[in-house]
Amino acid sequence: MDDVLAVVTDLFFQARISAAARAAGRRVRFVTTLDRLPEEFGSGPVLVDLDASLDIVAAIERLKSAGAGEIIAFGPHLDTDRRKEARAAGARRVLAKSKFVTDLPAIVAGPAPSAR
Repeated sequence: MDDVLAVVTDLFFQARISAAARAAGRRVRFVTTLDRLPEEFGSGPVLVDLDASLDIVAAIERLKSAGAGEIIAFGPHLDTDRRKEARAAGARRVLAKSKFVTDLPAIVAGPAPSAR
């Protein structure tokens, strides 16, 4: 099973993602700057926090153009503009933070359900 890649700068979400990945038997790799984005990807999910302190649209576009498969972005449910930008940039799923937290164990455990 491939690692989980997480573009997340928030320590709270890093801890939650780490715990969920560990419970699913996966490792997680955190990226906190654009220059640290990998050149190659496995089939593991790519998680993107829309509140991360970097250019999220550029990050999603780079991830998509580099061949990342399942890009799942999450952010505040009221920030609809940013969520629309993430989807337009190439995120397959864009979730409110509350939904992301609820779905996190399933997201890191295996293939994601069809796009919502």
